Order: sequence, then structure tokens, then C-alpha cells
Amino acid sequence: MTTVAIISGSPSHTSKTNRVAEWVSEQLQQLGHTVHFIRLRDLPAEDLLYAHSSSEPIAETHDWIRQSRAVIALSPVYKGSYTGILKAYLDLLPEKAFAGKLVVPIVTGGTIAHLLALEYALKPIFSILGAREILHGVFILDWTLGHDDEGRLVLSDDLLSRMEEVFQSISCATEKTVIG
Repeated sequence: MTTVAIISGSPSHTSKTNRVAEWVSEQLQQLGHTVHFIRLRDLPAEDLLYAHSSSEPIAETHDWIRQSRAVIALSPVYKGSYTGILKAYLDLLPEKAFAGKLVVPIVTGGTIAHLLALEYALKPIFSILGAREILHGVFILDWTLGHDDEGRLVLSDDLLSRMEEVFQSISCATEKTVIG
């Protein structure tokens, strides 16, 4: 199996985006993958704000990305783009940090108009970071996410199918080498 870095760009602990990130992490671990879960809201704000890329917590996350074969970046969409905390973090990554990696964007948004954040906001920055294999991505309308009686995340059949395609792509990523 492969090693995957999950970057949760949600500034809120209780957000739907964070719940999806946790669910994705659980699913990948059940499939036998090693997961490094980077919750940006848990990193020192000063390190992000003042671009302390060599601080121990930031450097550790950079090592996790370097060790990973796939990177999944999740963010809610605010005002047509990904979160500021995700932008601040991506700015701290070394040049070509995503070279040779499968990159998967997943965004949550309140309206279908937020779908454009995948193509026009996230994919260009992933390309600048060296990614050559960027999956189409998964857009999730906030209101389509539910919870069962025990508080577990419930995905629609359509969304579950799209997520299974992501997991399949990640599982196949161990079988080939991406040229960065």
C-alpha cells in the first residue's frame, strides 16, 4: 500500500470539510494505506502567518508530504476560493513539493458555483508545486452530507461512488511511477 498525506484546510474543528477529511483518513487506513493527517488549524498560527517554514511543526508536515505518494487537499470554499489557512500553508511548501505525487483536491461548498474553485483555484497552485497527476477532484455540496443516529458521516450513493474512485486511484498509485 502507499503513504498518503491529507491536508485539511478547514479552520474549524467541527466543519463538514474536517468531518470529510477524517472519514477519508479512516477509509484509507482501512484499505491498508499509511496516512499522515495534517490539520492546518492545529499548526502554530505564528508559523503560518510569519512564514516560519523551518519551524519544527511545519518541517514535520513537509517531511510527511515528502514521504507520501499521494496528497489529498481538502478545503471549504469561501468567497469562491479555498481557505486562507490553506493558502498560507501551500506558500510554505518547498518548490516542487508535489512533484511525482498523485494530488487529489476535495472541496465543500454551499452552491454549485463553488465547483469552479477546483479548476481555477486549487489545480493551478498544485501545478506550480510540481504536480503533474492531479485527479479531477471531488466537489461536495454542504447540504448533501448527512449523519446517522450515532453521529457518523453519511455520504450519498453518488458521492460515495466518486470517493471510491479516488481510493481506487490512490491504490493504483503504488503500481506506477509518476514523472515529476
